[in-house]
Amino acid sequence: MAKLRITYNAPVVLTFTLLALIVYVLPQETRVHYFAAHPKIIDSSSYLGLVTHILGHASWEHLLGNFMLILLIGPILEERHGSLSLLIMILITALVTGLVNLAFSGNFLLGASGVVFMMILLASTANIRQGQIPLTFIAIAVIYLGGEVYRAFTADDNVSRMAHLIGGLTGAAFGFLGARGRSAGGPTVKDLGLPAATAVPIKAKPKI
Repeated sequence: MAKLRITYNAPVVLTFTLLALIVYVLPQETRVHYFAAHPKIIDSSSYLGLVTHILGHASWEHLLGNFMLILLIGPILEERHGSLSLLIMILITALVTGLVNLAFSGNFLLGASGVVFMMILLASTANIRQGQIPLTFIAIAVIYLGGEVYRAFTADDNVSRMAHLIGGLTGAAFGFLGARGRSAGGPTVKDLGLPAATAVPIKAKPKI
């Protein structure tokens, strides 16, 4: 009988999770300074935060809620697209979200919610082909992105709906780019090496 052993089966997803856990035990001031997207560029930490905000979380519930989904969906995506491709997609999602927050928001932003939404929409495009839009993709887009648009106008909380929407849109874009490459016989997202955020008002606690 073969011996069972624990494997580091999804290095990008697992390392991402461990880093977020390490960052969470740091003092809150450190998290907001180095692991949050700033509303304006002040120093080097402002540039760093454009990407590192996905490692910062406002509470244990915030972190747990995000990484339960990342640990569920991420390994499947990492196996499908490859570790390098998934890492690049995560970094692109983080950077785009950070830049949009810098341009249009007056809040600090932290959390991996945008990455969660990217993974959800990317996973929903698994069977997509050029010229075809799966009904399941439409259903997921309506439920998740439509729900975020609705809550943006009705909910009064510290949740960054913008980060969720940007994450979902980048995930959909990655999925359609991959489908286009497969259908055309050209390079896929993997071949190209392509790979709940919290926003906090400056005078208040960061949003998640």
